[in-house]
Amino acid sequence: MKRFIEIIKTIYKIEDLRNKILITLGFILVYRFGAHVVLPGLDPMQLENLQQQSSTGLMSLLNMFSGGAFANASIFALGIMPYISASIVVQLLGMAVPYFQKLQKEGESGRKKMNQITRYLTILILIFQAPAYLANLHYQLPPSAFVISGFWGFNLPSVIILTAGTIFVMWLGEKITDKGIGNGISLLIMIGIIARLPSALFYEFGARLEAQGGGLVAFLVEMVILFIVFVFAIALIQAVRKVPVQYAKRIIGNKQYGGVRQYLPLKLNAAGVMPIIFAQALMFIPLMLAGFKSDALSGIGAAFSDITGFWYNFVYAIMIILFTYFYTAVIINPTQMAEELRKNGGFIPGIKPGKKTVEHLDSIMSKITLPGSIFLAIIAIMPAFAMIAGVNRDFAYFYGGTSLLILVGVVLDTLQQIESHMLMRHYDGLMKGGKLTGRSGSAAL
Repeated sequence: MKRFIEIIKTIYKIEDLRNKILITLGFILVYRFGAHVVLPGLDPMQLENLQQQSSTGLMSLLNMFSGGAFANASIFALGIMPYISASIVVQLLGMAVPYFQKLQKEGESGRKKMNQITRYLTILILIFQAPAYLANLHYQLPPSAFVISGFWGFNLPSVIILTAGTIFVMWLGEKITDKGIGNGISLLIMIGIIARLPSALFYEFGARLEAQGGGLVAFLVEMVILFIVFVFAIALIQAVRKVPVQYAKRIIGNKQYGGVRQYLPLKLNAAGVMPIIFAQALMFIPLMLAGFKSDALSGIGAAFSDITGFWYNFVYAIMIILFTYFYTAVIINPTQMAEELRKNGGFIPGIKPGKKTVEHLDSIMSKITLPGSIFLAIIAIMPAFAMIAGVNRDFAYFYGGTSLLILVGVVLDTLQQIESHMLMRHYDGLMKGGKLTGRSGSAAL
């Protein structure tokens, strides 16, 4: 406790870091406030059917990503998922379309153009998703819930408000990234997940104390299992395979340096939680095509909306594995890494510089990405097994899956950024006796 108080005092002393944290908290408060502002023209006291619909199946996941705004018929009801979907499309285009490949190579200017294209595509997606959400409202809520009705009175203004709401959430995320601490979009998703944890934990505790709930022992066993999964998730996100690189002698001024052994940090899970987010966004597509009406799905669509079913989890796991390879290929470029080694006079022992080094690095990444992607997929589908075992649906999401991995990944990244600010000003880090390792850090296997 004393150590924690000292860290808080240290953070407060660093004006730049203090301001960044306060700005981040301010934007998060705005986001949470907006999640409870109901669309104009709706009676907030008659949303029971919508909240009940959003408590089961794939709809509960969609509600979780929006921080509960979906079930509240909020101005932020569509959340950040349209932006995530647009990002997926743009990154896929970057692998196949020459124009987007050229933008990726243009550095900062190319990145700005791709971000602008992503924003325009987000608006295009919202034009279809917002009317689908309103159609679901009309399907779920009684006519008396609509204080204002009609196309001009309710539908058109609500489409504009929902579109503006998602764009505003997207703007909040970008501002957190620029002015605050951590990755803004990921932080907003994480806050929505955390907001559900206290109520889910309380409900599960009460359910276990009931006559057929198994008692306090069963609840403690669940906590132990949750802790083990949590530790495993941290290990997966932090795990790094270090490839030794023997640097050749370098002459700097009149001094010679030689025999320096360094490492290339090639991670088992270089993609972090992005494959989970991407795969989950695509799994929402059948539901969105059905206008968010889960009971309107049949056949294949119904199978993919059952989050405890075999086909949903099988396809979900396969997509995570594929996206892990895809995203790793996007963020790690063996050719660029080999070129940097050559420029710095470095080489991998036993491997010729140039093409052979590229092939060697690519081979290593392919081999270590496979177990990392499989472990990621296993953690992602664990909530389904928890639900089958009788764990409360809301609480089961924290036994793995999108919730846990996003929670762990974002917290580690944010804490690592805070620690970097402290270390830059010659303060001790958050973890006494060693540096905190996030997804961009390194740790020996």
